[in-house]
Amino acid sequence: MQRRRTGTIAVASALGMTVVLGGCGLTGDSDGVTLRLVAADYGDSEANGSQEYWDDLARAYEAKHPDVTVDVTVHSWNDVDREVREMVDAGRAPDMAQIGAYSDYADQGLLYRADDVLSIPVQADFVSQLAGAGQVGGAQYGLPFAASTRVLFYNKTLFKEAGVTPPESWDDLADAAEALKEEGVKYPYALPLGSEEAQAETMQWMLSGGGGYTDDLGTYSVDSPQNVTTFTWLRDELVGKGLTGPVAPGELDRADAFAAFAAGDVGMLNGHPSLMKMASDQGVKYGMVTTPGIDGESRNTLGVTDWMTAFKENGHQEEIGDFLDFVYSDENVLDFSRRYDLLPVTTSASQVMSTAEEDKDLRPFLDELLLSELYPVGKTSWAAVSADVKKLIGQAVASGGSPSEVLGRIQVTAMRAGSAE
Repeated sequence: MQRRRTGTIAVASALGMTVVLGGCGLTGDSDGVTLRLVAADYGDSEANGSQEYWDDLARAYEAKHPDVTVDVTVHSWNDVDREVREMVDAGRAPDMAQIGAYSDYADQGLLYRADDVLSIPVQADFVSQLAGAGQVGGAQYGLPFAASTRVLFYNKTLFKEAGVTPPESWDDLADAAEALKEEGVKYPYALPLGSEEAQAETMQWMLSGGGGYTDDLGTYSVDSPQNVTTFTWLRDELVGKGLTGPVAPGELDRADAFAAFAAGDVGMLNGHPSLMKMASDQGVKYGMVTTPGIDGESRNTLGVTDWMTAFKENGHQEEIGDFLDFVYSDENVLDFSRRYDLLPVTTSASQVMSTAEEDKDLRPFLDELLLSELYPVGKTSWAAVSADVKKLIGQAVASGGSPSEVLGRIQVTAMRAGSAE
């Protein structure tokens, strides 16, 4: 397969493995190459952990490439980014890392560009929104690996008992939440603004109000009038009226909100595909609709993708590229997506999934993917901004809280961090 080159060859879960890599680069037989890959675990039990997926994939690749060994170490999402950072800082970067962020490594000149390693057909097959989010300075360094979007989940049983229909607008949502509260529902609307994943719920609401973390030019606009309006509405119309449950939004984590939905205690909340299995396993009858917006269905939804990165340190450009072409084949992309209820990151696999009967439950999320907006992950400042959101945003909707003040404080962090880029 023809490969484009622009330089010389120099270049979720609760379960995780704790294997420590011993060395890196060219090892073993002097005629062979060992590629080291560190990956995140998407499983929720030992039975479906990602180590098995990668081991099977590595064996399949090695069977056709006997001169290459692929050594994969899987860590939980709680540990994987830190593990890779420690390896890089110690001067023993893996050849590839499947992690949550890439921009700081790209900024340091540590990564191959996509067109350094991928064949032209594979590079061109990425879903455009995801490929664009992988760029720094106009060049793609982050390779999308797994994606998801958000929709509004609602408990069909609780909605029927309350005599309400799925909401299309914020006013509809507030009315439904009020009716659910009158029926004694513990969390009419679950609003997880706790430290686990507050940046996701925050962005979903910003988008539904016509705002976002950045403006159309890519400049941070956290304290925009639209965002202030959104969080003022949340404070006054949901939280202030007791429609978000007994736990303060700033103390409610996404995992706890999902667990409460699966237990039948939540009327509605924003969720991603993994919630489907959790709810079904507990016998919850649920429905899914597009996220409500300020005056009707939201025009945009939150899209999230994790990243594959290729490090230059060990110099295995050709081998990395060939292996990644294999990773991104339709067969393997679909296998991973179906195994973990995620969306494919390639157009060709998305087209297969959009018509396959076995994937019908994922279609609402797939339909949203082309309308999705992603975090500004191409900014090295995003890590600081995200951390500030997790720490502060719950205060914006608390009793007596000032959305304009809280969002303004986050904006200051964004501008300071952004000025250093």
